This record gives sequence, C-alpha cells and structure tokens, in this order.
Amino acid sequence: MSNLNGDLNKYLFEYLLRLGDDLLIIGHRLSEWCGYAPILEEDIALGNIALDCIGQASAFLQFAAEVENKGRTEDDLAYFRDAIDYRNLQLTELPKGDFAFTIARQFLFDTYFLLLTEKLQKSSNEKLAGISAKSFKETKYHYRHSAEWMLRLGDGTEESNRRLQNAIDELWIYTGEIFEDNELIEILSNEKITIKNSELKESWSEKVRSIFERAKIKIPETNFQIKGSRKGIHSEHLGHLLAEMQILARSFPGAKW
Repeated sequence: MSNLNGDLNKYLFEYLLRLGDDLLIIGHRLSEWCGYAPILEEDIALGNIALDCIGQASAFLQFAAEVENKGRTEDDLAYFRDAIDYRNLQLTELPKGDFAFTIARQFLFDTYFLLLTEKLQKSSNEKLAGISAKSFKETKYHYRHSAEWMLRLGDGTEESNRRLQNAIDELWIYTGEIFEDNELIEILSNEKITIKNSELKESWSEKVRSIFERAKIKIPETNFQIKGSRKGIHSEHLGHLLAEMQILARSFPGAKW
C-alpha cells in the first residue's frame, strides 16, 4: 500500500467525510422521533440507533480530521461546515416524514451500510478497518430492526402497506447514487482502502428484493435517479437541518460544558 500522503491523503479525507456525514445526518433525522414514535419501546429503539449513528459519525470524522491535519476536530467538521461542504447522500437528509418513511429510508441505508462495513473491515488502512468493525456490529442490529419493521408494516394492514409503498416510491430515486464510482473510489479501491461502490449493488438488490417480496412491496419502475450529493449538491432540506443542528455551536463557539 502507498504511504498516505499527498493526493492519497486528500482522497481518504474526502471518503471519510462521506462516511461520517451519512451517519451524522441520518442520525439527526432519527433523533427527531424522540418523544414522537408510535410506541414507547420504539421511541427508545430509534433514540438508541440515532446515538449509534452519531457515535459512528464521530469516529469517522475524528479520523478525517487527523488525516486532514489542519488542526480541526470532529466537532469542527460537524458544526462549522456549510451545506455545500457536506458529502452525505441526499437519501439521508430528506425530512423524516411519517413512521413508514423513516423505516423505509433506514432499511435502504442500513442494507447498504451493513454490506459496506462488512467489506471495510478488510481495508488496508488499519484504523478504517477497526472503526468499520465496530460499526458493522452495531449496523447488524440496525438492519435487523428496520427489516423487521418493513415486514410488520408491509404485511400488516392495508393502510400500513400503502404508506410503506408510498415511502419506497418516493425514496427509490435517491438510491442510485449509493453505487456511483468516481476517481476517488477508483484510487482508494486500487490501494485496497475501500471497494468500489458498484460492487455492492448486486448484494444490496438481493437483500432488498427479498424483504420487499415478504413485505408485499413492489420495486418502483423508474430509471430516474438523483445524483450529485457526493459533490456537495443537496436539497434545500439539508440547509434547514444544519441550521438547527449547528445553532448552539455557532452561537457559542468554543464553549465547554
């Protein structure tokens, strides 16, 4: 493996932002259910999953700050970047919607992240492999939770199935960019730091299709896909989310509890 310096460091930093930002933003969306989930047990479950995601985000962003080596911390990366500097999937930033929408979004993301962290445990970068191993253990629970709810909602009442199908219909156009490869991915995969996103698509599709069939959910018939979030192109929803998430840190920079 090449030494992590120069351009390779730049690519690794950008990749770690992708991982951290995905988790930070979806974790924030899950936290919005605190006190609003349909049952008390689920209120606690979603809160715990949100904490897991934000904890994983912290680990990836802390590593990103180390790789960047410009004196920034994971908190600086989380609270003092603007929307255009974020690299999260648009899938993660959409408003939480109803419970079926949150479960559908979480299932689609969990399936992807489970497969990715399983592979990243074998990364040639030991620190990335270590963080991914811990994330994989937590994501196995996240995936099991969202998959079980997919089955309960899809094979439940006519209303729950309708709401879940509507959620999948709305979310499907945001799944394509999960599997996009670019120069960054090509370089890091050549160094065995990560794998190509496209290599995950077949396994992801099989797992998703299997749950959909059992949940009586149809795969949407559309070829249109939203793209560009990895380059900083986002919906208006991210700006609103960041304004809420960052207001305390920006109002009192450097404050310590």
